[in-house]
Amino acid sequence: MRGKSYTNPALVVYVIKNRAGICRIGITTSKKIGNAVQRNRARRVIREAFRQINTPFKGNYDIVFVARTKTVYKKSTDIYNVMLTLLSQAGVIENERSDS
Repeated sequence: MRGKSYTNPALVVYVIKNRAGICRIGITTSKKIGNAVQRNRARRVIREAFRQINTPFKGNYDIVFVARTKTVYKKSTDIYNVMLTLLSQAGVIENERSDS
């Protein structure tokens, strides 16, 4: 597989540059996460955490977020912090943290 992956117990992020001119995201959850209700909640939490990111991206990327079993038990603010950490490790966003 091309691209890079960055992991955390709550989330996995795959990042690859694209030529589409925009950033695109994808969210995936497997049946390991739980039943349909838990998978949908995990997707909603990831989507909300991504929506809260207001840091500009450094380029055009395809980003895929993969939910893990611990994602179901986290709130969107927790996933937001994990997401910021992983995306800054990937070099997709600046790693300036306004909180603390």
